[in-house]
Order: sequence, then C-alpha cells, then structure tokens
Amino acid sequence: MCFKTNIAFLHISPVRMIFFTWMALFFIRINPLLAQPNFPDDGEVFRDDVVPKIDIYIHPDTLQWIYNNPHSNIEWRASFVFDNGNIHDSIVEVGFRLRGNTSRQSAKKSFKVSFNTYQKGRKYYGLEKMNLNGEHNDPSVTRAKLCWDLARSLEIPAPRSNHVRVFINGNYFGLYLNVEHIDDEFVQSRYGTQYGNLYKCLYPADLKYLGTNPNLYKYESGGRRAYDLKTNRAYDDYTDLSEFIQILNNTPIGLLPCELERVFNVQDYIKVLAFDVFIANWDGYIYNKNNFYLYKNPESGRFEYIPYDLDNTFGVDWANIDWANRNIYYWAPSNQQSEPRPLYTRLMSVQRYKDLFSFYLNKIAQEILIQPDYYTYMDDIRDRIYPYIIDDPYYPLDYGFNTDTFLEAYDNAWGNHVKYGIKPYFTTRLNSLQQQIQLNPIYPVINYIQVEHGGVGSPVNFSLTVWDDQPEVQVWLRYRFNQSEFVTMPMTPLQNDKFEATLDGVLGQVTLRYHFQVKDASGNFIFYPCETEELYFAPLYTSGLYINEFMASNASTIFDENGEFDDWIELYNAGPEAIWLGDKYLSDKLNNPTKWQMPDHAIFPGDYLIIWADGDMEQGPFHAGFKLSADGESIGIFNNEQNNYSAIDTYTFSSQQTDVSFGRSPDGNSMWVFFDEPTPGSSNIVYTINDNMNSASGFFVYPNPAKSNIIHLPNKKSFYIYDTSGRLLIEGKGKDFIDVSTLDRGVYLLKTFENDIVKIIIQ
Repeated sequence: MCFKTNIAFLHISPVRMIFFTWMALFFIRINPLLAQPNFPDDGEVFRDDVVPKIDIYIHPDTLQWIYNNPHSNIEWRASFVFDNGNIHDSIVEVGFRLRGNTSRQSAKKSFKVSFNTYQKGRKYYGLEKMNLNGEHNDPSVTRAKLCWDLARSLEIPAPRSNHVRVFINGNYFGLYLNVEHIDDEFVQSRYGTQYGNLYKCLYPADLKYLGTNPNLYKYESGGRRAYDLKTNRAYDDYTDLSEFIQILNNTPIGLLPCELERVFNVQDYIKVLAFDVFIANWDGYIYNKNNFYLYKNPESGRFEYIPYDLDNTFGVDWANIDWANRNIYYWAPSNQQSEPRPLYTRLMSVQRYKDLFSFYLNKIAQEILIQPDYYTYMDDIRDRIYPYIIDDPYYPLDYGFNTDTFLEAYDNAWGNHVKYGIKPYFTTRLNSLQQQIQLNPIYPVINYIQVEHGGVGSPVNFSLTVWDDQPEVQVWLRYRFNQSEFVTMPMTPLQNDKFEATLDGVLGQVTLRYHFQVKDASGNFIFYPCETEELYFAPLYTSGLYINEFMASNASTIFDENGEFDDWIELYNAGPEAIWLGDKYLSDKLNNPTKWQMPDHAIFPGDYLIIWADGDMEQGPFHAGFKLSADGESIGIFNNEQNNYSAIDTYTFSSQQTDVSFGRSPDGNSMWVFFDEPTPGSSNIVYTINDNMNSASGFFVYPNPAKSNIIHLPNKKSFYIYDTSGRLLIEGKGKDFIDVSTLDRGVYLLKTFENDIVKIIIQ
C-alpha cells in the first residue's frame, strides 16, 4: 500500500546548530571485486603470551541438566568472567551450553558462551560467541592451535585462538582452547561484509550435484542440514549454493577455470587445499566431507572457503591411514563413484591448479616449517600450558592421558589414534613431500582487483595483485570504450605484488569493457577474467529522488518500530510526480547497485521516507539489507535493469559523529551539512519551533511527551498523525483530544488541516 502525506516542512527542535561543510569531491570507490581478506590482531581475548582464566557461574541444577542432556542446544543463563592479567571483565546473563559433535559424549566437554542471547547486539571485544574446546582427542592439547596459527601465517582467513583455563562455579574444569566463532561477525571482520549467505558444512557435505532445485541441498543428516544456512535464515534461499555446485560439477574441465572463478575464490582455496594436505586434515572436506564453511561474499559475488575444526591433524588418525606419507595428489577417498569430492578432484584435474597446489605445498615446507625456530615455538607453547595440564581433572578421563603423556606428545607417538608425535609428523611429512612433489612453473595468480571512479568525467583507477614463482611479471590493462578497438596499457608495479593503471576521465554515455593480461618470465600468459568486465557511464538519472539525509551512528536520536536505534537514510522526492520505488535499489556499495531492492512503495512529491539501514530485513519492508559505517563509505540509489542500473543519486561520505546527521541544505541541494539536531522524515530547512507548539500559529498539544492514552489539542482541530516513514496512522476531525492508545512508544508527527506540524512522543 502507498501512503501519501502532505508534510512539506517538519521541524523537530527549537534550536539546531548547523556545521556547514562544502560538498566533498564526488568520488566513487568501487570496493574490491575480489576482496582481499583482513586479518584482525589477537586483541585481549586471544592473547597467547598468557593463559587467561575464564569463570562461568551457573546454577548447579542447570549445569547438571546440561550434562544429562548433552545434545541440547538450549542456552542457559550464566555469568561470565574473563581475566588475562591485564583486563578483568564480568558479564551477567550470557548464554551457556555444550557444543561440538562427538565431543558431547566425551568426559571433557566443550562449551559455547553466547554474549547476545539475552541482550540483543551485545558483543565482547567484537565477539558474539566464544567457543571453548576441550581438545579431548589430542594429548598435546595443541594441534588445533598450531594449525590456526599456521593458517593465519599463510594469510588464510582462519579463526584466532589461544589456550585458556576454564572454571565453573569455582571448580577447575581444565585447559581449553578458545577458538573464534565463525559467524556474521567473523565474515565482517575478514571480508568487510556480513550480509551474504554463510553455510556451515558438516558431514556429508560433499558438494555433489543433486539437481537444479535449490531445495535439494537442504537435506538433513543427524538431525541438522549438511549445508546449514547460518545467515539470512528468514529467506532460506539456497539458489547461490545450487548454482555454485552445478558449475563445479557440470562444467567441462577445459572451461572450468573461467566458469568456476566467477563464483568461487579458487585462488585462495588452493592455498587452503595445500594447507589441509600438509597438516593431514582428514576430517575436513577433502577426505571426510566435513567441517568447513562457505561464505557467498556479496562484494565479489564469489564463495569463500573457510576451514573449521582442526583437532584431528598432525598424525591423529581414526581410519588406519598413514597420513604423513599419503600421496598428496590422491588425498580424497579412492572410490570417487560412491565418495565424490568434486571440489578437490576437479581442481586437481586442471594442470594450472595442480601446479599452484604444489607451489603452495612447497612454500609451506620451505619457508615456514623447516626453520629451526618453529620447533622452539612449539616448545614455548608446551611450557606455557604445562602447569595447567597438571591439575586438569578431565584431561585423563577419556583416554587415560597423564602428565607424562602430555610431555611426550610433541616428540613421540602415544599410540592408538595418535600415530605420530607432532615433531616426528613434521619430519615425516616433509620427507614424503620431497619425494612426491612435482614442481612446475606456475601461471601468474591474479586476485584482489579494485576499480575506483567518480562517474562521468572522472578518472578510472585500476589495481590488482599478481603472485608468481618468478620475479619478473608484466601486467597490462586491456580495455575499450563502446565498440572501439581494444587498447593495451602497461600497469605500473607497486610494492607487495600490486599493479595499478589509470584512465582519463570518461565523458558522455559510455560502456567501458576491460580485463587484464599477465605474462611471466617463463612465458606463461593469462587473460583475467576470461570475459571482460563492464562499467556503464551515463549522466545521473534526474528523477528528483535524492538521498537527503542520513545517520551512520544512531545511539539515541530516533528508534524504529521495534524500539531499536538503527542507522537510517532519508529519501526525498523533489520532483513533480510520485516515484515508485519498487523497481529501484539502494546500496552502500557502488559497485553492487542491486544490493537491496526497495519496497513496493510510492514516495509522493515533497515527501520523505526513512529507510532503516540495520541489515535486518526480517523486521519489515523499510529495513535495508545493509548497515552504514560510521568510518565512512558510500550510499547510492540505482535505477532498474532496463536503465542499466544507472545511478539516480550517490554520495560518498567520510567519518561520522554519533547522533549527528549529514544532509543536504536545503532539501535536494548540492551542499551537504552536519545537523546536530537531525530531521529524519522532515525538511532540512532550519526553523525554530517548540516540540509541542508551532510558534507561528500558537497551536500546541499536551502532554508531550505523553504517558497517558490522551493528548489534548485546542479548538477542536482536524488532525493527522504519521510515523517517521510518512505513513498515515490516525485521522480525526473537530476534536479537542486524540486517543493514542493504539500507538507504540516512539516519535510521531502531528499535522493539522491548517498545516501546523508538531513532533509528539509516546512513552
């Protein structure tokens, strides 16, 4: 339904100081098409120079119930205390439960702490969850820690980890490994976005093709989905996963690089593949079709592979296989008819990928693990955690481990499922690699492409990263405008394997097509991507629809219909006709114009509409699928497909202040100003008006704010009450009171027939 309002000028505060700033140079940054991951530092929670203490306080009866019901995922109320010698924090009402799969049956349980179960949005040092793993299979309690550290040294986006001491109700429960939880906060910190589909993939997630119907991939095993969607659950849309699996399985091998690299970050995954084979991660995807995440990065349009659960490594074995000597090129199960692993076997069928896999394996061996101080690093971990093994009451219970077992675990096999000590495993793995590895010159590896431009008339800047096994690499930008001939331009080498090039300003209505070509010293030559990318330049679509005001850090200014203080964007129609929004898009990434399709709603001439930028589309049609960054980013309104998703209005902003909005002055103008008294849903023109009285006419209402169900107004006025998105909620004629009992608490706008306008607050 479309709601029409006649509010032309709405005034919120008696005094509003305005800090003027001239409109910044209009500059669009197209964020990385193939986004380079970030690597946050350890911070206080994951410091590993100490062994922090974690205290959990929970009712003893509740704790007993948790142990009696090990497969329950109910998060019970508990209190949490963290002490690493530098910080000492206490948090009440956290969620607490068991976690894991087979470990739920072990004597030494693993636990999950949830900071946002009972207080929505709460985080502890950026974390919503904390995983405390008992590592009961591993006599060293160190294998997973070594793996996570190695992954991060290889620039694989992997969880942070450290050893911690866990106490429950004052009783020591032992030495644990604190492993960063993989969720929307994790992908936000690594990829700069959290709104894509994140799938937790557990046994039997083999990525086998089942058909074109996305719902076929929602099958369950062991009471949960093999591909369990952890974000965007309300939509439950597996289309992206289905398309990826279809391309992976059904594309002819000769075409696979071109097709698969459009939807999957193959370059970074091959590094993970080499990492898994080196550490003998048989419980991951390649052998056991288990324990990994897939994240559909909305910035690049490609899936990212994230490893998970690395305790069954470095010689731990339950399948009677000598993993240290296993053939590195035949790591998957031998019977591919009944046990397909297409993501491994199909990539290894492409010689270029196989050579890159060998290159990364050799890099791990030669540059990291054979260095003498690596064993010293292991010894430092052993010595740091040994005092907390001595009194660990649960360490001996599952397999009879003792302190001698722990001290010997680094140098000797324990037996049974632990076939190698950690150091002998490394020695054996390195020797077997030396005998097996087949090293060939690799093709250049192209990744992390960035394109920046400021629209029509501005330069276009290109950059990308190129790796190779040889120092001399030549990189060209190959481009053309419209149907002209392709032009080849050398790109300038920078530091850290980065290259860049710039095109002069683009004028008029132009389609720019481009890709890159790279040649190394061995003569290996590659075009990337296989098909040219396309940028469309056209004068801004002048519909009269504007981004009129926004707030990227809303702590107390205005709350939505759910009582939440979310970021917001105000749209304004300065044109003479109503504008239907349903075929248009709003985005915070100018290289991704279709990020959020606007609702079936018309905004009438002179009207304003508030869009809540909270990333929570489940809360209603006016809640966008993204948040704003107070550190600065871009906002854009884009047209429909028929108009090539051309920009209607865009703005790139810098750092913002909390509860200070930024908007056009006046409405729809080119000048932007800061408002310390924001005007969401109303004109940006400065007026002075009392919150409960229009001083021009003497019209007033009381009480305001209103705690009762009745608001009084003089002279039997006719009135209309709107919410801040412009929807008409209540209408009355010739009354001297208003019954507001049907309204939720919040901010509303009261307008009389004489166009008196007052902000009212319902408490």
